[in-house]
Amino acid sequence: MLTRKQLDLLEFIHKRVQRDGVPPSFDEMKEALDLRSKSGIHRLITALEERGFIRRLAHRARALEIVKLPESMGGEASHGFVPRVIEGDRPTAAQPANARPVVTAQAIEVPLMGRIAAGVPIEAIAHVRDNVAVPGAMISGRGEHYALEVKGDSMIEAGINDGDVVIIRETAVADNGDIVVALIEDQEATLKRFFRRGNAIALEAANPAYETRLFPEDQVRIQGRLVGLIRTY
Repeated sequence: MLTRKQLDLLEFIHKRVQRDGVPPSFDEMKEALDLRSKSGIHRLITALEERGFIRRLAHRARALEIVKLPESMGGEASHGFVPRVIEGDRPTAAQPANARPVVTAQAIEVPLMGRIAAGVPIEAIAHVRDNVAVPGAMISGRGEHYALEVKGDSMIEAGINDGDVVIIRETAVADNGDIVVALIEDQEATLKRFFRRGNAIALEAANPAYETRLFPEDQVRIQGRLVGLIRTY
């Protein structure tokens, strides 16, 4: 038997997976359940995992799996619900009228280029490390796409956490407010919000603990723009 909060969290996760194809973030869960801290969410998830309703898969992107649903949510206490690991495909349940056809949401592999700093810049991305499957609907616009693993916490208020994987569309231009991969002096790469200020480029964090950094425009090259995010747990 589940507590009211456990049931509320399971229902919230299930609805978000049906709507978006990916589980919500811990911050979104905390806000949805009106909890003061994410530690409460961790306890609820642990309780749901111990009772066999969800499962966390180590070292996997989007590694939160709904194993079964209780009768009150249209499932059965111990059987009848088919597990689905969220790896970019979308559930076959009824979708909004403006939803894209299922064929456009099939998984597409993009190269995982390494790590990108969401904090102090790190070495520029240079080599393909692996491939990662992402929903086809996440590949927006023309051009090549690639993935990067986020290191650091400077973009947490934009919903980008340490360990997440970001999907980037290659482009050399950006609009004010875009979250971009910026190459600084051809040596360091970082993930920040882009703003043009006269002849300077401002790279702004989404965390008040980090200062906005200003560079002459000839010292910053845009390597791509954020188009998607894969959450890890």
